[in-house]
Amino acid sequence: MIGVEKLKTPKWAAVTEQVADATFRQALRELPTVFRVVTGLAWRASRRLTLLAAVVHVASGCVTAFGLLATADVFTALLKDSPTPERLLASLPAIALVVASYATRALLDAAVGSVEGALRPLVTRAADDAVTAAVVKTELLAFEDADFRELIRRGGRDGVEYIDGCVRWIADLVASLIALGAALVTAGLLNPWLTLALLLTAVGDGWAAARVGRLHRKHWLEGVTRHMRKGVIEDVAMSREYALERHALTLQERLLDEHRRVTESLMADEIRLAHRSNFIRLVGRAAGGLGSGLAYGVLGLLLYSGQLPLALAGTAVLAMRTASQSLSNTMRSVDLLHEGSFHIEFYKTLLAECARRRQPSSSVQAPVDPAEIRLSGVSFTYPAADKPAVQGLDLVVRRGEVIALVGENGSGKTTLGKLLTGLYQPTTGTVTWDGVDLALADPHSVHDQIAVIAQDPAGWPMTAEHNVVVGRLDRDSVEAWRAALTLSSADEVVDSLPMKEKTLLSKRFQDGQDLSGGQWQRLGIARGIYRDAHVLVADEPTAALDAKAEARVFTGLKHASRNTTILVTHRLANIKNADRIVVLAEGKIVEQGTHAELHAARGTYHELYEIQAAAFRG
Repeated sequence: MIGVEKLKTPKWAAVTEQVADATFRQALRELPTVFRVVTGLAWRASRRLTLLAAVVHVASGCVTAFGLLATADVFTALLKDSPTPERLLASLPAIALVVASYATRALLDAAVGSVEGALRPLVTRAADDAVTAAVVKTELLAFEDADFRELIRRGGRDGVEYIDGCVRWIADLVASLIALGAALVTAGLLNPWLTLALLLTAVGDGWAAARVGRLHRKHWLEGVTRHMRKGVIEDVAMSREYALERHALTLQERLLDEHRRVTESLMADEIRLAHRSNFIRLVGRAAGGLGSGLAYGVLGLLLYSGQLPLALAGTAVLAMRTASQSLSNTMRSVDLLHEGSFHIEFYKTLLAECARRRQPSSSVQAPVDPAEIRLSGVSFTYPAADKPAVQGLDLVVRRGEVIALVGENGSGKTTLGKLLTGLYQPTTGTVTWDGVDLALADPHSVHDQIAVIAQDPAGWPMTAEHNVVVGRLDRDSVEAWRAALTLSSADEVVDSLPMKEKTLLSKRFQDGQDLSGGQWQRLGIARGIYRDAHVLVADEPTAALDAKAEARVFTGLKHASRNTTILVTHRLANIKNADRIVVLAEGKIVEQGTHAELHAARGTYHELYEIQAAAFRG
């Protein structure tokens, strides 16, 4: 139903191809990056908790080693010769040490859980804040890039989620490595050959974990576009935005069939992945069993040859079990961290891409209330577009003028409005305010002086009152708020709401209300008027309004405009009194002048005007 059977793999997924093909050795090389990102966030979030986490993990490992060595003393005291009551009494101090070590280890494990539980939310918040801060400071044009929008979702949601998991996995890895080190040191003190034998017990499990992890990464990469398709289908099948046409066009069964087709394809791949993963794990367990048998064979040879006393055999077995479990946990943690590495790579890529697309700061301030806005040889091309949206534009807008931009759909009117206000920077050419190039000026100093009334205004999930005053939060004027409602005819909207201006305008809330397109447009106009800016751009501000409301709004805009006003509209009857009308076609200015001048010229504007006027003359 999308119209394209195989979607193009997005650019942000390219990094996963390298990770998916990585060997276990390459996975180990990725770990420092993961450690650097996660520990860096942890250190910035709380140095005290980060240091405390390291201390309790090291202490836990030391206690593990001490417990194993104390166990060796117990076995030596009991089994060196034949056990007697006297030897049992003599071993009580060693037994007490073993009990104390296990109790201390339990307390340290509890401390580890407590510290980790306090640190993880701080790290997640720091990562989430870094993403939010990076994205909100990105230039407007970046959001026209579909790959960038998907990168925000991947890096912001999955990246932060995996950073939360990596805090736990790094803690598990550190704990496993310390426990493994303690077991290896203990075994080495008993007999050096035991150390080598211990490493053999987890080779199979480690190999299986690495192979299964690689399979899962490749599976994810191969299914990424189908998951994108599934997400789109679920959205149009279940969201409120498409509900009306979904029912009116009787698309329910078609959407259900499409959803089932995609999910069945994904399910079949999941089943194949499960079978292959189970087979690899079976081979790994078999290899691990052989390794364990070989390790115990080494232990038997050491006992048979007398190189290891029988009294220490029990300690050796405990060390072997501890080492085997720790090594398996280590391999699993490494694989989980490697799997999370490409999600963290999304996080890093997102931050880097946001930094590249960030609105540049500058000491150059835009002129306040510019007397002249000039475009010189301006062309602009949207990301991934084949041709410019506008090209070769030369235009001068003077303070106080009401300029109307007209033309057919796709002629470049909306783009020109964004270029005039510095929301977009031209691909070529310059846009200047009183001679100051907006590409060199501080964006905030430019945007603070503009107001934009969009054709599809944002429906902010807040009260009706705040939907207007959000236009200028540092302005606190009840009179200005009421004037904005009156001039935009939004007062009728507010009066119709159950709790008037205190009504929540979002169905996300239990008592929230929704508005029609025309009602949202009136609030958007009120927001633009309340902003009280030096340069106002109204882009099809009355597209969803009836004739009476439209006439009232245009009258209100004329009264509200203190300085420069740019009107983008198809309703030519409302712009007859504009100071100048600029006509665009295929991204170029083809005519400009007053209504009378353009009508007399009998060009493009005259043709468009006559087409609309003919409907009323008949």
